[in-house]
Amino acid sequence: MRADQARDISDTPVTTLFYIAAGLGGLILVLQVASSLLGIVDHSVADGQLEEGLDLLSVRALSAGLAFLGIGGLAGIWIGLHPILALPIGIVAGGAALIATAKVTRAILRLESDRTPAIEETIGEKGTVYLTIPGGESGLGKVHVPLRGRLVELAAITKSDTIPTGAAIEVVDTVGETVVVAPLTFVE
Repeated sequence: MRADQARDISDTPVTTLFYIAAGLGGLILVLQVASSLLGIVDHSVADGQLEEGLDLLSVRALSAGLAFLGIGGLAGIWIGLHPILALPIGIVAGGAALIATAKVTRAILRLESDRTPAIEETIGEKGTVYLTIPGGESGLGKVHVPLRGRLVELAAITKSDTIPTGAAIEVVDTVGETVVVAPLTFVE
């Protein structure tokens, strides 16, 4: 390619678009990283939001997509493609960066969220008595019940008669860190 052809290609509106996209997207990403490092912006998220799909419209994802649209397009020009032919490369690179950023952000936020199991999650679960539970809420016993896929041992009380070791129970309520259980045959 001759020097005058290279200048003609580099002066096209599409090439200018690539430069602006790369610069603007990159600047926004740098500002976001700086604000996070300086503690200016808190990127924490409530647990409920983590269960939703990818946040493709977040500033972080959009700026990464914009930056890689420009970088991908400029890479296409650099390898010798006409700017119009480099546009699909930029679009694919930008789309991939958008999705990858959303996925990585979601994974990081999952790590930051409080995933401590709550005793209330055992309500409705069935289990077995490990240590006899005195009747009429007169004392504590122990039960084994599933909680988030693993078997846990919890202090238990019952409003019914004494429930012996090995009996099947269902958790019907909680009181502080203690579960209220009922025998499986007499579930309220």
